[in-house]
Amino acid sequence: MRGSFNRGIPSLSVMSTLTTMKVFIAIVTHACVPLRYCATIFDRLLSHSAFWALLDMEPLSYHYKVVISYKGSSYFGWQDLGDNGKKPTVQFLITQVLRRICKFVECKVAAASRTDAGVHALGQVAKLSISVDIPAEKLQLGMNSLLPDDIRIEECTRCLPQFSASRDSVSKVYRYYFSLDDVSTPLLNDIVAHVNLSSGSQSEKTIKLDTMRQGCEHFIGEYDFYSFAVNNKQVKSTVRRVLRLELAQTNFSDITNNTHYFEIEGSGFLRQMIRYIVGALFELARGNIGIAEIDAALLQHNENKLSAKAKARGLHLMQVNY
Repeated sequence: MRGSFNRGIPSLSVMSTLTTMKVFIAIVTHACVPLRYCATIFDRLLSHSAFWALLDMEPLSYHYKVVISYKGSSYFGWQDLGDNGKKPTVQFLITQVLRRICKFVECKVAAASRTDAGVHALGQVAKLSISVDIPAEKLQLGMNSLLPDDIRIEECTRCLPQFSASRDSVSKVYRYYFSLDDVSTPLLNDIVAHVNLSSGSQSEKTIKLDTMRQGCEHFIGEYDFYSFAVNNKQVKSTVRRVLRLELAQTNFSDITNNTHYFEIEGSGFLRQMIRYIVGALFELARGNIGIAEIDAALLQHNENKLSAKAKARGLHLMQVNY
């Protein structure tokens, strides 16, 4: 074992070090393991929490709060799917990078929001728990040097062991970007949804935007959003509080003059809830549904949705508030 040891892997006392070596020697001797495999077995031994329980030690002693940005186009969402990366996710890649930095010892990554496939983030928050004491700024630099270009650790600070990225959050802010251009802009296709509300004049598009702006007001407040989310029997309650829902124009003037976004803030969201809300607002602008139907859906449990959900590519997690 290399380095100085203070706590966890880098902090074994002399007695614990001797105990570690005794366990390791007992395993390889009993199994008659060839010498060339010993290093691999030793690394794997250190990576199991059961081994650290045997030594009565806590393997994950150091905790960090990180802010993460990523472009979700190439990923099957945030959450590790348990398939060893066959369908790559953001959590899987970050965990693999952490394990590499920590010499393949156990680590944990837990985020505030489980974004879906194709959804992006500028302000995802996660808690990293590792067994190696690394300065926060060095951990950030090290992770960014190993992560792909479409995932970045924007901030990294130490946090208390009891911090929870999901339970401690008080609100989350998302934006849904969409374009009303007659022809979609290739430069923005991965991050902005192209929406055809009408083929009319700019004045007609302005009227439709005003219609959606009025519709936003009907989602603000505490409601049962069962009819605007994927049915999940594991969720105890489908009541959620939307704090803000606003419609504004983006400042992409050099690329497009007709890109807008919904900004929604809530204490929490059901799965695909935002995309169903946005989809309903698009249908409202097209004249396919009315305000009364939206109000009625907020009072009922409808399996048949008012609209299709909006495309994933337009959704961005902007900020998690604590």
